[in-house]
Amino acid sequence: MSLVLGVIPARFASTRFPGKPLALLGGKPMVQWVWEAARQAESLDDVVVATDDVRIAEAARAFGARVAMTRADHPSGTDRLAEVAGACQAEILVNIQGDEPLMRPEIINATVAPLLADPSLLCATPVTAFRDRGEFLSTDTAKVVVNARGDALYFSRSPIPHARDGELALDGALKHVGLYVYRRELVLRFSSLSSCLEDTEKLEQLRLLENGIAVRTVRVDYQPLGVDRPEDLARAEELLREQGPN
Repeated sequence: MSLVLGVIPARFASTRFPGKPLALLGGKPMVQWVWEAARQAESLDDVVVATDDVRIAEAARAFGARVAMTRADHPSGTDRLAEVAGACQAEILVNIQGDEPLMRPEIINATVAPLLADPSLLCATPVTAFRDRGEFLSTDTAKVVVNARGDALYFSRSPIPHARDGELALDGALKHVGLYVYRRELVLRFSSLSSCLEDTEKLEQLRLLENGIAVRTVRVDYQPLGVDRPEDLARAEELLREQGPN
């Protein structure tokens, strides 16, 4: 049986929102909401908060999380995940974004399932439908087009697919949800891969596609709310109240 480890990368020095993992939502640090949801995912054997900051580490330990201290120079969450992978024996690692307080355990379970079922798969990630045109046009959301197997063809911050002859249509358009499930061997290779596309779009998943690595997408019924800026906190609090306790 594969050992599956959930990893929540959490750094203090966010450009747009310093200290974001410790921002309070309903009286709890944001990273705690993510950890509590991950702990309920039956597919995960353990969950760890990976951080480079002692303030986040102390807060995480206070609410009961296991903590992995990592370097401060990682360019992406997956690079931080790779450091954790090198120090553990997990066969499958799940990168759970620390700024997704509405994450649900069933989304994690659904995305882990393909790798448990097919040993040849190296990576999976969830996708969902867009709520509205504004979200589809926003550069804050990542869009994805897939092939007949459900493997990603391309991710972009621009609206894709592009409707050359008419009005942009949301029907069939897919939004990427920032959760990644990796087989250990891929995580350990990740930092050594290069990508011009990743640098251009600022989307780390393009590093995989540019290096010929298939990314299986999993369709889910979930509308993520990533907290990117302080002004996103009020909306997150409102949705958490509607969702109820984890």
